[in-house]
Amino acid sequence: MAGAGIASFFRNSVRRRLARRDVNQDASQDESKSESARRPGDGSPFCYSPGQFFFEYLVVVSLKKKSGGDYEPKIIYQFPKRENLLRGQKEEEERLLQAIPLFCFPDGNHWAPLTEYTSETFSFVLTNVDGSRKIGYCRRLLPVGRGPRFPEVFCIISCLGCFGLFSKILDEVEKRRQISMAVIYPFMQGLRESPFPAPGKTVTIKSFIPDSGTELIELTRPLDSWLEHVEFQALLQHLSPENILWLFASAVLERRIIFVAEELSVLSQCIHAVAALLYPFSWAHTYIPVVPECLIDTVCCPTPFMVGVQKRCLEQVLDQPMEEVLLVDLCEGKFLRSVCDEGDILPAKLQTEMLTSLKTHNSNNNIQTSEQVNAHVSKTFVQFFVKTVGHYTSHLKWNKSGQGSFQEKAFCKAITSKSCRKFVKRFVRTQMFSLFIQEAERSRMIQEGYFQQKVTEYQEQKKKQRTNS
Repeated sequence: MAGAGIASFFRNSVRRRLARRDVNQDASQDESKSESARRPGDGSPFCYSPGQFFFEYLVVVSLKKKSGGDYEPKIIYQFPKRENLLRGQKEEEERLLQAIPLFCFPDGNHWAPLTEYTSETFSFVLTNVDGSRKIGYCRRLLPVGRGPRFPEVFCIISCLGCFGLFSKILDEVEKRRQISMAVIYPFMQGLRESPFPAPGKTVTIKSFIPDSGTELIELTRPLDSWLEHVEFQALLQHLSPENILWLFASAVLERRIIFVAEELSVLSQCIHAVAALLYPFSWAHTYIPVVPECLIDTVCCPTPFMVGVQKRCLEQVLDQPMEEVLLVDLCEGKFLRSVCDEGDILPAKLQTEMLTSLKTHNSNNNIQTSEQVNAHVSKTFVQFFVKTVGHYTSHLKWNKSGQGSFQEKAFCKAITSKSCRKFVKRFVRTQMFSLFIQEAERSRMIQEGYFQQKVTEYQEQKKKQRTNS
């Protein structure tokens, strides 16, 4: 039964490619309903609603001995316990709770009791039937006690993508775990009763800790919401600017990408960072930041994927029959396999500009905070899309009923640079571009998100240059 639940989430993550012109009206309406809570072009597969709960569940997963002597991960604590669920809701919850333990211990049963263990933070993503995603924010730690013991994982399940904020929540959970499990419940109850803050806003949680009294914990959501899903620092630490650009080029063309690292935290941070480089577009294919060891044989499918595996499974990965895959070794900072054309995908002039910007970051001692790093790196890649496809709104035609129609040929023809036009002709065939345009075709009202702001700024700058020349 557990295997069926895990397989269900895995199959859902392998989303089929949909050509823009082949999507029927019913499918379009269904997708519109599922994505109505987010702004078109925000590049996020996670939905937000005003007053939404911070999380759906907090579960604690520990290793339990089986009759054969092996260990398997099991949920030993769940909050809240949901009752009076409808049949469909209950089945969905069962599948979710069956899948969670495997993703909390994706490294199989290679464990022995420990006396010391440095806590580790990582995350995973589960995809529902409707394409919506739930994130598992995990903190693996060694519980307080004497003698050798197994680590346990505190996992917060949420449909909200805000990694920095949930990392702070896990800090508070870990601090309370060192005192008693009983101290965790009131904190999580207070968190669940608080609405998820709007961008730039703060929510304050009151929490009592024995011997310390009542604490006020402030949780602030970043003002720039397009940056709240990610930290770019790990990616910059493990790969050179040149390799980051080649990796980005592969992701833009929706190729198969496998990340390899020793630590779960490095895997999840880097794969989330690469997906975030695609803003305002979204990776719409198989997306598993940390693949459980038992699923490695099945993940190497013929469709695009972006997955992470631990280094000890590298030989198993290399044995898989794979074509046109980019295999990224984050431990060594190099590619173990590549298509060998990654350096020729992006327009040469823009690639040089991006490389200069990334190298400027590496040598700029003034950029220190994670927020500054995120803003600098994100701006570099956003400008790339502004310059290559930012003119898309000029090639949307509208009928009397308000339905838009994207004029692809005119859009490509409007690009004067031959190298940019060559790239864009390949990019428009990707699913991420198709889904982006589908959203744009639904509403004539241009959403003034970050990307559109940068497009407007760029177009105004070009007008001034033409006027002055």
